[in-house]
Amino acid sequence: MSSNLSDQLPCGCATCQIEGMPAILLIAAVACKGGDAVNSVTTTTGATSGWACTLDAVSDPDFALQLGCWDDFSLLASDPIDASIPGARSVKTVLDRVDSDALYFQNSVRYPLHWDFASAHLSGNGLPYVSDMATFNATEYTSPDRRFVLGAVTFYEEPNVWAYELSPYDTATADLIATAYLAIQANAWFGADLYFHPTSSAIEVEAENLPDEVAVISTDELFAGITYQPLNLGTSMGKLVFYSTDELEESTVSYREIVVLDGVPNDIAVVSGIITAEFQTPLSHINVLSQNRGTPNMALREATTEPALTQLEGKWVELTVDAMDWSIREVTQEEADAWWEASKPDPIVVTPMDTSVSELILEEDILDLEGKSLSAALTDAIPRTGGKGAHYGGLAVIGDAVPHPEAFVIPMYWYDQHMHVNGLWDQVDEMLADPDFLGDAAVRSEQLAALREAITAAPVDPELLALVEAQIRGGVESGLYPSARFRFRSSTNAEDTSGFNGAGLYSSMTGDLDDDSDPIDEAIAGVWASVWSYRATDERSYYSIVHTDIGMALLCHRSFPDEEANGVAITANIYDTSGLEPAFYVNVQEGEESVVAPEAGVTSDQFLYYYDSPGQPVTYLAHSSLVPEGETVLDAGQIHDLGEGLDALHGFFLDAYGSESFYAMDVEFKFDVPAGSTEAELFIKQARPYPGWNAAAR
Repeated sequence: MSSNLSDQLPCGCATCQIEGMPAILLIAAVACKGGDAVNSVTTTTGATSGWACTLDAVSDPDFALQLGCWDDFSLLASDPIDASIPGARSVKTVLDRVDSDALYFQNSVRYPLHWDFASAHLSGNGLPYVSDMATFNATEYTSPDRRFVLGAVTFYEEPNVWAYELSPYDTATADLIATAYLAIQANAWFGADLYFHPTSSAIEVEAENLPDEVAVISTDELFAGITYQPLNLGTSMGKLVFYSTDELEESTVSYREIVVLDGVPNDIAVVSGIITAEFQTPLSHINVLSQNRGTPNMALREATTEPALTQLEGKWVELTVDAMDWSIREVTQEEADAWWEASKPDPIVVTPMDTSVSELILEEDILDLEGKSLSAALTDAIPRTGGKGAHYGGLAVIGDAVPHPEAFVIPMYWYDQHMHVNGLWDQVDEMLADPDFLGDAAVRSEQLAALREAITAAPVDPELLALVEAQIRGGVESGLYPSARFRFRSSTNAEDTSGFNGAGLYSSMTGDLDDDSDPIDEAIAGVWASVWSYRATDERSYYSIVHTDIGMALLCHRSFPDEEANGVAITANIYDTSGLEPAFYVNVQEGEESVVAPEAGVTSDQFLYYYDSPGQPVTYLAHSSLVPEGETVLDAGQIHDLGEGLDALHGFFLDAYGSESFYAMDVEFKFDVPAGSTEAELFIKQARPYPGWNAAAR
């Protein structure tokens, strides 16, 4: 757990070495742990050369020409735009080539953009005028004749690294990088410990041309020194309970628990907070659920043996997950109860299922945009086709810009009919009226299992099976579908909406008309039964959703048994809450290995694709363990194709979910080789509003 520098300083020291900081850093105590401040404010690099603070906090400077101590850096630093590596603070730098390579460390809180500072301080008065922002951005990051070299110095706290960085789309040559790096090194007290950190694949290539005096550190090396990963920020109270992932499968967790886990589970019921001992992918089911619920989620290496946690096991605690660090403290049960009453989520009102349509709905008929907005069309469709099905209708409207498998929807009428004809609604009513069902988790789990078994055992209406078979057979004959093997995907009216994400709550299953071992009636009934999974039922109860209002439609399209790659993407930079560095976040894996719930020890490619930036650079945050070292899951052409689709999706759904604040779509995709082809092609199979922005706004 990280802490402020001042908290590490003993009282009474004049100039003190701080454990864990670079050896060059000796900083005087301006505040101290457990006592009064010390008046001395001097910093030195040691015996051979002296450094002193150059800035006065009272004057609140716009910039500095040198950084002589930690206080100087702190006065100018801001949290970085890209927070993909936690515990980092940055000061933007400007090297003016027309003014004898004059170097400026700009106040990065007051001037969050390089243009802000350059236009205010380096325009006119004997210097060339700075152009408008659009021209500035188009030239100063890409032109070989640029006036400025623009970058940032970042201190990464846990790996204890000072790094000089450029924007991922910057095309600066090795000579320009070296000039700026050496100028910073000569004008900062941490200069001897400075590294250059390439922030994109293109910059990594250029960095190979740097002279030996420029020390380079990779993103993988930075991550190797990180023990804390903040995923969903927030504060909550609950009882701290430890589980192994194996125990979790057999345990009934409580929504009043903050859980510490030895790994990353595929799913988890409602809890008040999550701490995993393994790092997560930001798009893991448990993180998406945490974002939807607004509950804190973090990873901490060695969490199961961390003393700050183990000494509080079984006690009521308050957990706070921040972008830079985390904290936990013991509270009384009375405090926790009062916090829960004040913080429990508002009820979510779901429009009850619409059972007026019994015909299969082709993808082009899902959304009715005649005379209405996209938002209104989605609102109308969801009670019939569910959230997944309704948004798939958007893919059909966009057309060729978003390649996707042809699909149809089995509307909610058939789920409701199955429940009525087989007396299953009566079983539901009896179950929901049972006080033991409501008050005893074990009883609830047992009764829900019995209900699911009854749903799957009841015969599926032959009329529906005939409709589905006719649709699939006809599509195979016409070439619309490559085979009769189909994926039947869950699509409820309490799923994939802006108010309730429901990621991972319901099951999807595969059926094949030509394979008796995968009958379509079992697949259809199995998806219907997942409405009543323990976790889905508890999640709905958590939000006071009326269970009997929920129906299950099925989105049906070809299956992908042998895809070349699969992944999940977010149409925004999930590490950039400012919007100043727009990018697509992509998590992709070879074959059909899951990216949201991988096997232990399996990692995937994770990267930011700066689609709207010059050169469209790619910054890899992690690499797949399933491809040879030095290779990537997707090639440049595939990444571009994916970017085209993501851009089209983002623009289309902007009308429904965009606002003055930022929004993003959560997109699932595959690359598969169609019959008769040798090249893998992109297929987008889902788009839904991403809950992360909503969670960040809470």
